[in-house]
Amino acid sequence: MNRFALALLALPALGLSAQAQTEVPYPAEYRQWQHVKSMLIEPGHPLYEAFGGIHHIYANPLAVEGYRSGQFPDGAVIAFDLLEAERADHAVVEGVRKVLGVMHKNQAAYPETAGWGFEGFAAGDPAARVVGANAHDACFVCHTSEREYDYVFSRLRE
Repeated sequence: MNRFALALLALPALGLSAQAQTEVPYPAEYRQWQHVKSMLIEPGHPLYEAFGGIHHIYANPLAVEGYRSGQFPDGAVIAFDLLEAERADHAVVEGVRKVLGVMHKNQAAYPETAGWGFEGFAAGDPAARVVGANAHDACFVCHTSEREYDYVFSRLRE
């Protein structure tokens, strides 16, 4: 076995793989997944300051299984696309992307947050992570109210 292969095998023993395992990946093709729902949060809503705008929720095939069964398997990914809401000519349309929120189910990688990894990508930029190590306080604390539905707020309506 060469030195490079031995070094890779040694990473878990050194604790170096934990960071790589817990980083939620950017879901590049999320707009090709199943659309779960959309909504508009307007001024006056209690969450407007943090989440005002147009929301689209997308689910990869494993997340769709989870929506149907109520239990999301490892590998399920839910994308929460939040965009500015622009009004013109008696219509509301998508403006610039504010953030792309991601929930990624992996029991082994995210045991502190019931198997869910959380991340937000500012303006949908894969390099602009805004949650990082703060997933428990920034995301999971609110999601605990949905414990009976595996910590997911949205529901699939077919």
